Amino acid sequence: MCLAVPSEIIGINDLMATIDVSGARRDISLMLLPEEAQVGDFVIVHAGFAIQKIDREAGQEALRLIKELVESEEFKAEYME
Repeated sequence: MCLAVPSEIIGINDLMATIDVSGARRDISLMLLPEEAQVGDFVIVHAGFAIQKIDREAGQEALRLIKELVESEEFKAEYME
């Protein structure tokens, strides 16, 4: 199963961007993004590529829900033990 993660762009250099997800940073490609990205934009990232821009509220809400899921007792029982 693959999970595309909403991420905030914190830097751009040509067709590469640095993203931040809850303090974890990595470099990704913007080559597949159909529209221009700017620092501060939220994008959906899959396999090292930004594939879609999303609005800030949707990105923050998705990250909140992912965090809530990972911290749930059900998730911990199924995947962490």
